[in-house]
Amino acid sequence: MIATGLTGKVVIVTGAAAGIGKATALAFAREGCRVAVWDVNPQGEEVAAACTAAGGEGRFFAVDVASGEAVEQAAGEVVALWGGVDVLVNNAGIVRDAQLVKYKDGQVLGQMTDAQWDAVIGVNLKGVFHCTRAVAPVMIRQGRGVILNASSVVGLYGNFGQTNYVATKAGVIGMTKVWARELGRYGIRVNAVAPGFVKTEILAAMPAKVLEEMVNHTPLRRLGEPEDIAQAYLWLASDAASFITGAVLSVDGGLVVGT
Repeated sequence: MIATGLTGKVVIVTGAAAGIGKATALAFAREGCRVAVWDVNPQGEEVAAACTAAGGEGRFFAVDVASGEAVEQAAGEVVALWGGVDVLVNNAGIVRDAQLVKYKDGQVLGQMTDAQWDAVIGVNLKGVFHCTRAVAPVMIRQGRGVILNASSVVGLYGNFGQTNYVATKAGVIGMTKVWARELGRYGIRVNAVAPGFVKTEILAAMPAKVLEEMVNHTPLRRLGEPEDIAQAYLWLASDAASFITGAVLSVDGGLVVGT
């Protein structure tokens, strides 16, 4: 185990029913944490059970992070159950990809819609705001806490066809730095992780040629595994990272756009 000081800690992981969120929930559970699995997907029940089997204690909460009311209620339930919140991992995210304007032969063939924009902003950006706002007072009263936010390499470099997604992931970096300044005086650390191309359900649906190009753009010549990102969250939450806040950790295999 790489982590220290995490046994018995209360951890909320959003979007924990699958992919990086599931791997993260299980990683904390193996450290003996009490893990609140937040997701709209009922498959989170299975993840919570797996957390308990892994040596921690898992509970599933059906939460839509885009709803401030739902988040406040779930945060209150976690505190009532376990007495506080030590770590919040804002992992939940969705994609609704489209070009800003698709133009060919003098005609507009398509545009990113308001619905596509609003859906991604609601989960990826507003959701992070909702969850952090709900948990921060708990951590302030405790005099300690760790908040970890999911950004992305595309938040640093941009990506074709992802105006909405990139906007949220760049915004998460900005919020991370603001909250590190505001909450540090209370013993709360706030950091972001920027994954590269990771083997998740989203990537699994992509054509083989696209996946090959992703690998070729990554100096380590492989896609990331969800566990690679989970281990980064685990380390940032641990005592080993006790003097790190306001940082953005790229976990991307050395990804350099254009190589």
